[in-house]
Amino acid sequence: MTDALVQFIRQHPKLVAITGAGLSTSSGIPAYRDKNGSWLRTSPIQHNDFIKKLESRQRYWARSMFGWPRMREAKPNKGHLALVEMETAGHIGLLITQNVDCLHQRAGHRNVVDLHGSLDRVQCLSCNAVLAREEMQRWLESRNPDLHQPLSVMKPDGDADIADELINNIDIPACPYCEGVLKPDVVFFGGTIPRARIEQANEAIKSSDALLVIGSSLQVFSGFRLCRDAHANGTPIACLTRGVTRADDLITLKIEEDCETGLEKIAKKLGL
Repeated sequence: MTDALVQFIRQHPKLVAITGAGLSTSSGIPAYRDKNGSWLRTSPIQHNDFIKKLESRQRYWARSMFGWPRMREAKPNKGHLALVEMETAGHIGLLITQNVDCLHQRAGHRNVVDLHGSLDRVQCLSCNAVLAREEMQRWLESRNPDLHQPLSVMKPDGDADIADELINNIDIPACPYCEGVLKPDVVFFGGTIPRARIEQANEAIKSSDALLVIGSSLQVFSGFRLCRDAHANGTPIACLTRGVTRADDLITLKIEEDCETGLEKIAKKLGL
Protein backbone atom coordinates (compact mmCIF):
# COMPACT_ATOMS: atom_id res chain seq x y z
CA MET A 1 0.00 0.00 0.00
CA THR A 2 2.77 2.45 0.84
CA ASP A 3 4.31 1.92 -2.62
CA ALA A 4 1.57 4.11 -4.09
CA LEU A 5 2.37 6.85 -1.60
CA VAL A 6 6.08 6.63 -2.36
CA GLN A 7 5.25 7.07 -6.05
CA PHE A 8 3.02 10.04 -5.18
CA ILE A 9 5.87 11.69 -3.27
CA ARG A 10 8.31 11.13 -6.12
CA GLN A 11 5.83 12.62 -8.59
CA HIS A 12 5.25 15.63 -6.30
CA PRO A 13 8.69 16.46 -4.86
CA LYS A 14 7.67 19.73 -3.21
CA LEU A 15 5.24 18.79 -0.44
CA VAL A 16 3.48 20.49 2.44
CA ALA A 17 2.56 18.08 5.26
CA ILE A 18 -0.32 18.37 7.73
CA THR A 19 -0.14 16.15 10.80
CA GLY A 20 -2.72 15.23 13.41
CA ALA A 21 -3.13 13.28 16.63
CA GLY A 22 -2.86 9.91 14.90
CA LEU A 23 0.86 10.47 14.44
CA SER A 24 1.48 10.90 18.18
CA THR A 25 -0.39 7.84 19.47
CA SER A 26 2.77 5.71 19.18
CA SER A 27 4.44 8.21 21.51
CA GLY A 28 1.83 7.46 24.17
CA ILE A 29 -0.40 10.47 23.52
CA PRO A 30 -3.99 9.33 22.89
CA ALA A 31 -6.03 10.47 19.90
CA TYR A 32 -9.09 12.70 20.15
CA ARG A 33 -11.31 10.56 17.92
CA ASP A 34 -11.83 6.95 16.88
CA LYS A 35 -11.50 5.66 13.32
CA ASN A 36 -15.07 6.78 12.60
CA GLY A 37 -14.33 10.34 13.65
CA SER A 38 -16.31 10.12 16.90
CA TRP A 39 -15.07 12.02 19.97
CA LEU A 40 -13.35 9.76 22.52
CA ARG A 41 -13.10 11.98 25.58
CA THR A 42 -15.04 14.37 27.79
CA SER A 43 -16.05 17.71 26.30
CA PRO A 44 -13.01 19.94 25.61
CA ILE A 45 -12.65 23.28 27.33
CA GLN A 46 -14.07 26.21 25.38
CA HIS A 47 -12.12 29.43 24.81
CA ASN A 48 -14.81 31.77 26.18
CA ASP A 49 -15.33 29.62 29.28
CA PHE A 50 -11.61 29.74 30.10
CA ILE A 51 -11.52 33.52 29.65
CA LYS A 52 -14.68 34.31 31.61
CA LYS A 53 -15.03 31.63 34.29
CA LEU A 54 -12.69 30.97 37.21
CA GLU A 55 -14.12 27.47 37.61
CA SER A 56 -13.20 26.66 34.00
CA ARG A 57 -9.63 27.82 34.59
CA GLN A 58 -9.50 25.75 37.78
CA ARG A 59 -10.74 22.72 35.85
CA TYR A 60 -8.14 23.19 33.14
CA TRP A 61 -5.12 23.79 35.39
CA ALA A 62 -6.04 21.03 37.85
CA ARG A 63 -6.25 18.50 35.01
CA SER A 64 -3.12 19.91 33.38
CA MET A 65 -1.14 19.80 36.62
CA PHE A 66 -1.50 16.02 36.71
CA GLY A 67 -1.29 15.42 32.96
CA TRP A 68 1.63 17.66 32.01
CA PRO A 69 4.46 15.47 33.40
CA ARG A 70 3.53 12.64 31.02
CA MET A 71 3.20 15.01 28.08
CA ARG A 72 6.60 16.50 28.92
CA GLU A 73 8.20 13.05 28.94
CA ALA A 74 6.69 11.89 25.63
CA LYS A 75 9.29 11.10 22.98
CA PRO A 76 9.11 11.44 19.18
CA ASN A 77 8.43 8.14 17.47
CA LYS A 78 9.82 6.72 14.22
CA GLY A 79 7.12 8.52 12.25
CA HIS A 80 8.31 11.91 13.50
CA LEU A 81 11.89 10.95 12.69
CA ALA A 82 10.93 9.80 9.18
CA LEU A 83 9.36 13.20 8.53
CA VAL A 84 12.59 14.87 9.65
CA GLU A 85 14.47 12.74 7.10
CA MET A 86 11.97 13.75 4.43
CA GLU A 87 12.45 17.41 5.30
CA THR A 88 16.25 17.06 5.20
CA ALA A 89 16.02 15.38 1.80
CA GLY A 90 13.91 18.25 0.45
CA HIS A 91 10.60 16.38 0.12
CA ILE A 92 8.78 18.52 2.71
CA GLY A 93 9.02 22.30 2.51
CA LEU A 94 6.69 23.08 5.42
CA LEU A 95 5.08 20.91 8.08
CA ILE A 96 1.79 22.15 9.54
CA THR A 97 0.81 20.34 12.70
CA GLN A 98 -2.54 20.37 14.46
CA ASN A 99 -0.83 18.78 17.47
CA VAL A 100 0.26 20.80 20.49
CA ASP A 101 2.78 18.26 21.83
CA CYS A 102 6.00 19.76 20.34
CA LEU A 103 7.16 16.32 19.19
CA HIS A 104 8.08 17.49 15.70
CA GLN A 105 10.49 20.05 17.14
CA ARG A 106 11.91 17.52 19.60
CA ALA A 107 12.51 15.17 16.67
CA GLY A 108 14.55 17.86 14.90
CA HIS A 109 12.06 19.17 12.35
CA ARG A 110 12.98 22.77 11.53
CA ASN A 111 10.21 24.29 9.43
CA VAL A 112 7.04 23.78 11.49
CA VAL A 113 3.83 25.76 11.91
CA ASP A 114 2.08 24.92 15.19
CA LEU A 115 -1.40 25.62 13.86
CA HIS A 116 -3.07 25.30 17.26
CA GLY A 117 -0.15 26.48 19.39
CA SER A 118 2.17 24.63 21.74
CA LEU A 119 1.65 23.26 25.24
CA ASP A 120 5.21 24.03 26.33
CA ARG A 121 4.37 27.76 26.59
CA VAL A 122 2.04 29.83 28.78
CA GLN A 123 0.94 33.35 27.91
CA CYS A 124 -0.49 36.17 30.02
CA LEU A 125 -3.78 37.46 28.64
CA SER A 126 -3.08 40.95 29.99
CA CYS A 127 0.58 41.80 29.31
CA ASN A 128 1.27 39.03 26.71
CA ALA A 129 4.31 37.75 28.63
CA VAL A 130 5.30 34.25 27.48
CA LEU A 131 6.51 31.78 30.11
CA ALA A 132 7.70 28.18 30.02
CA ARG A 133 5.02 25.62 30.89
CA GLU A 134 7.52 23.91 33.16
CA GLU A 135 7.71 27.08 35.26
CA MET A 136 3.92 27.08 35.55
CA GLN A 137 4.13 23.47 36.73
CA ARG A 138 6.51 24.41 39.53
CA TRP A 139 4.17 27.18 40.65
CA LEU A 140 1.13 24.89 40.58
CA GLU A 141 2.88 22.22 42.63
CA SER A 142 4.24 24.71 45.18
CA ARG A 143 0.83 26.36 45.65
CA ASN A 144 -1.01 23.05 45.91
CA PRO A 145 1.25 20.74 47.92
CA ASP A 146 -1.66 18.80 49.40
CA LEU A 147 -3.22 17.85 46.08
CA HIS A 148 -2.41 14.27 45.14
CA GLN A 149 -3.86 12.18 42.34
CA PRO A 150 -3.67 8.41 41.86
CA LEU A 151 -2.06 7.33 38.59
CA SER A 152 -4.27 8.70 35.84
CA VAL A 153 -4.54 8.33 32.09
CA MET A 154 -3.15 11.22 30.06
CA LYS A 155 -5.51 12.89 27.60
CA PRO A 156 -4.64 14.33 24.15
CA ASP A 157 -4.23 17.88 25.45
CA GLY A 158 -1.74 16.84 28.14
CA ASP A 159 -4.37 16.86 30.87
CA ALA A 160 -5.97 14.07 32.90
CA ASP A 161 -9.38 13.13 34.29
CA ILE A 162 -9.41 13.94 38.01
CA ALA A 163 -11.88 14.15 40.90
CA ASP A 164 -14.08 17.25 41.24
CA GLU A 165 -12.79 18.01 44.75
CA LEU A 166 -9.29 18.45 43.36
CA ILE A 167 -10.56 20.84 40.71
CA ASN A 168 -12.53 22.95 43.17
CA ASN A 169 -9.60 23.37 45.58
CA ILE A 170 -6.76 24.25 43.22
CA ASP A 171 -4.95 27.56 43.67
CA ILE A 172 -3.97 28.97 40.26
CA PRO A 173 -0.92 31.25 39.99
CA ALA A 174 -1.28 34.60 38.22
CA CYS A 175 1.19 36.33 35.92
CA PRO A 176 4.32 37.26 37.92
CA TYR A 177 4.59 40.55 36.03
CA CYS A 178 1.06 41.98 36.10
CA GLU A 179 -1.15 39.52 38.04
CA GLY A 180 -3.05 38.76 34.85
CA VAL A 181 -4.66 35.47 33.84
CA LEU A 182 -2.27 32.84 32.48
CA LYS A 183 -3.42 30.65 29.59
CA PRO A 184 -1.63 27.81 27.78
CA ASP A 185 -0.37 29.08 24.44
CA VAL A 186 -2.83 26.92 22.50
CA VAL A 187 -6.03 27.57 20.58
CA PHE A 188 -8.96 26.21 22.57
CA PHE A 189 -12.17 25.15 20.86
CA GLY A 190 -13.99 28.33 19.88
CA GLY A 191 -10.73 30.29 19.80
CA THR A 192 -9.09 31.96 16.81
CA ILE A 193 -5.90 30.83 15.09
CA PRO A 194 -3.49 33.75 14.62
CA ARG A 195 -3.77 35.07 11.08
CA ALA A 196 -0.01 34.86 10.48
CA ARG A 197 -0.11 31.06 10.88
CA ILE A 198 -2.98 30.69 8.43
CA GLU A 199 -1.29 32.94 5.89
CA GLN A 200 2.02 31.07 6.16
CA ALA A 201 0.23 27.74 5.69
CA ASN A 202 -1.81 28.96 2.74
CA GLU A 203 1.18 30.48 0.94
CA ALA A 204 3.21 27.31 1.36
CA ILE A 205 0.40 25.13 0.03
CA LYS A 206 -0.15 27.40 -2.98
CA SER A 207 3.51 27.05 -3.97
CA SER A 208 3.69 23.30 -3.32
CA ASP A 209 3.22 20.37 -5.68
CA ALA A 210 0.91 18.48 -3.33
CA LEU A 211 -0.43 18.18 0.19
CA LEU A 212 0.34 15.20 2.44
CA VAL A 213 -2.02 14.61 5.39
CA ILE A 214 -0.80 12.30 8.17
CA GLY A 215 -2.79 11.01 11.12
CA SER A 216 -5.71 13.42 10.98
CA SER A 217 -9.44 12.91 10.59
CA LEU A 218 -9.62 16.59 9.54
CA GLN A 219 -12.78 16.98 11.61
CA VAL A 220 -11.52 20.29 13.02
CA PHE A 221 -12.32 22.98 10.47
CA SER A 222 -8.86 24.59 10.48
CA GLY A 223 -7.24 21.48 8.97
CA PHE A 224 -10.17 20.68 6.71
CA ARG A 225 -10.17 24.23 5.34
CA LEU A 226 -6.54 23.91 4.24
CA CYS A 227 -7.43 20.74 2.33
CA ARG A 228 -10.60 22.24 0.88
CA ASP A 229 -8.72 25.30 -0.39
CA ALA A 230 -5.88 23.16 -1.74
CA HIS A 231 -8.37 21.01 -3.65
CA ALA A 232 -10.10 24.11 -5.02
CA ASN A 233 -6.73 25.28 -6.36
CA GLY A 234 -6.07 21.92 -8.04
CA THR A 235 -3.45 20.73 -5.53
CA PRO A 236 -3.38 16.91 -5.20
CA ILE A 237 -3.85 15.53 -1.68
CA ALA A 238 -2.50 12.27 -0.29
CA CYS A 239 -3.45 10.96 3.14
CA LEU A 240 -1.92 8.39 5.50
CA THR A 241 -4.30 7.72 8.37
CA ARG A 242 -6.69 5.15 9.78
CA GLY A 243 -10.42 5.65 9.44
CA VAL A 244 -12.63 8.24 7.81
CA THR A 245 -11.70 11.87 7.30
CA ARG A 246 -13.83 14.92 6.67
CA ALA A 247 -12.03 15.39 3.34
CA ASP A 248 -12.34 11.85 1.94
CA ASP A 249 -14.08 13.13 -1.19
CA LEU A 250 -11.23 15.60 -1.82
CA ILE A 251 -8.31 13.19 -1.36
CA THR A 252 -6.41 11.92 -4.41
CA LEU A 253 -4.72 8.99 -2.65
CA LYS A 254 -5.54 7.52 0.76
CA ILE A 255 -3.54 4.87 2.61
CA GLU A 256 -5.10 3.41 5.78
CA GLU A 257 -2.15 2.29 7.88
CA ASP A 258 -0.52 3.09 11.21
CA CYS A 259 1.30 6.40 10.80
CA GLU A 260 4.57 5.38 12.47
CA THR A 261 4.82 2.11 10.53
CA GLY A 262 3.77 3.68 7.25
CA LEU A 263 6.17 6.64 7.46
CA GLU A 264 9.07 4.38 8.41
CA LYS A 265 8.39 2.23 5.33
CA ILE A 266 8.09 5.29 3.10
CA ALA A 267 11.37 6.78 4.31
CA LYS A 268 13.19 3.51 3.62
CA LYS A 269 11.67 3.18 0.15
CA LEU A 270 12.73 6.75 -0.61
CA GLY A 271 16.26 5.75 0.30
CA LEU A 272 16.44 7.95 3.39
